[in-house]
Amino acid sequence: MTSAIETVAFDVESGIAWVRFNRPEKRNCMSPALNRRMMEVLDELEFRDDVGVLVLSGEGSAWSAGMDLKEYFRETEAKGFGAVRRAQAEAYGWWRRLRWYQKPTIAMVNGWCFGGGYGPLFACDLAFAADEAQFALSEINWGILPGGGATKVVVELLSMRDAMYHALTGELIGGKKAAEWKLVNESLPAADLKARVSAVAKMLLNKNPVALKATKDAIRRVAEMTYDNAEDYLVRAQEAANFHDNNGRKEGIRQFIDEKSYKPGLGAYDRSQTPKQD
Repeated sequence: MTSAIETVAFDVESGIAWVRFNRPEKRNCMSPALNRRMMEVLDELEFRDDVGVLVLSGEGSAWSAGMDLKEYFRETEAKGFGAVRRAQAEAYGWWRRLRWYQKPTIAMVNGWCFGGGYGPLFACDLAFAADEAQFALSEINWGILPGGGATKVVVELLSMRDAMYHALTGELIGGKKAAEWKLVNESLPAADLKARVSAVAKMLLNKNPVALKATKDAIRRVAEMTYDNAEDYLVRAQEAANFHDNNGRKEGIRQFIDEKSYKPGLGAYDRSQTPKQD
């Protein structure tokens, strides 16, 4: 099935939702209309039974060149402070939604990723880029600081020196440098990008979805905790996950101990044998 309404397009195939920024003529810049539509798409896909992984990419030659300078900034600012705040809430809202999404998410960066594009890039759990992709915090080049969370993104993912250089110079870097700096997990030739992302998505589809959600939330939460607080949080999170899907946990242990049909270090247990939760 394919759906496309103006600014966002998506397909659902074999458990993977392929969501795309759909303003190729604007290098997929994020406008208020795109931000509103993206929230609707996330709403529609989040709890669908036929969706297990969401991949975010861009139509054409760009992933996203950031915020639309005309529509998001100039035209919104002309409408007054209230309009600015609303536009910010709509943009940051769907990025926040994506950070805590029910399903695993993957950024497939096929081209330009500038400025505001770092918000959804960071929001995705995993990120893969084409070697040919280009990244930049371009804000400094038109006279503002990297806002909208972009500064936080580079401080979270890069070393202090790399983050400072990236933000102060506005220089372009390619996919390989982005991987070296850990903006993305991997960079590979554009011709191989979708196949690699598909392989990772299919790997995730074989995992227990309750455990995936608990794990991705834990990674983000514990980063800001002390060790003792993280330890306590993880104990409670494990208890909650076990309560929610105890049969899945029992089945994984049964297949390992009783059947000896798989090894946890080498792959996932067979979820098709899991009895339904009472």
